[in-house]
Amino acid sequence: MSKLIADITGQIVVLAPHPDDESLGCGALLAHAFRGAGAHVICMTDGAASHPGSRIWTRERLANRRRAEMEEALVALGGSPSDLTWLGLPDAALGDCDHLTVAARICAIIRQTGAGALFATAVEDHHADHKATAAIAAHVDTLCPDVLQFRYPVWSRWDDPHFDEVVEMRSAIRFSPGLHGASKRAAVFSHASQMGQCVDDDPLGFQLDPQFVEKFILEDEIYWRQE
Repeated sequence: MSKLIADITGQIVVLAPHPDDESLGCGALLAHAFRGAGAHVICMTDGAASHPGSRIWTRERLANRRRAEMEEALVALGGSPSDLTWLGLPDAALGDCDHLTVAARICAIIRQTGAGALFATAVEDHHADHKATAAIAAHVDTLCPDVLQFRYPVWSRWDDPHFDEVVEMRSAIRFSPGLHGASKRAAVFSHASQMGQCVDDDPLGFQLDPQFVEKFILEDEIYWRQE
């Protein structure tokens, strides 16, 4: 049994700054949890800022699309749409929201699900929404001190030249996709809007690098305890 799993009792809750972070960073872990005690994913933002130049895909339409993609991803991992809480806060502006109010809502969900562990993005990620998610999780720790907290890196795994040093310093735990690899791949590719497959009128819009995608699908997931 993975050292990561051995420390956890009950369900897990994953905080995803945007739809796709849950699949990229925690897809295998979620697939494992859905086949056991269960999991719940909280999407912090509406994901609607990825293609600001599109005239066809308004923010509302894109947000609806990204929510549907996330629900599809959770089904691919063995869960269901009911395992998702969609906070729908403004993408790219999570830092401007009331962190304490959001943390209280997250803590209420943790209590309702009986979760024993919370996973949030790492503060080392350069994206402001990822940092804000880590900051909100720190407030949750004050409200729910009995819940184990873990962090998972996304962007820092890709663009931080000193990431290996961070992994060593954090005594990171690796979780192999193993038998969940195919489910994780399906979940990641459920986020078609981020793969350049939906929005075709915004050439400067966001698109995941194929090498980035394969890295996260094939390599071990990385987590560390947040004390």
